[in-house]
Amino acid sequence: MPDDKSRLVFSTDNPLPRKEKSVRKTPQASLPAAQKKMTVRLERKGRGGKTVTVIDGLLMQQGKMEELLKQLKFRLGTGGTVKDESLEIQGDHRDKIIAELNGMGFAPKRSGG
Repeated sequence: MPDDKSRLVFSTDNPLPRKEKSVRKTPQASLPAAQKKMTVRLERKGRGGKTVTVIDGLLMQQGKMEELLKQLKFRLGTGGTVKDESLEIQGDHRDKIIAELNGMGFAPKRSGG
């Protein structure tokens, strides 16, 4: 059978080298806290009408994110969680969170209305 019409799926003749997956580095991971793009926004969708303040753009390790969340929850007297690469805090606390983050050396921006 000619090679151009072959439907060969697997062959052990010439093994192809595997392409190694590159380690994904965060481009802003080495930036100081004040230069990171951090947004604070309000969200209601998918929560049964409950209001949640979301902090996006945190390029931190998981342990440091949980530590920051713990400090914010204590200072605001509310609950919250870490979801993917963002923090969710129950209620509308945008102004207080921005003030707290500014005091910690971050430069958050308010997103939305």
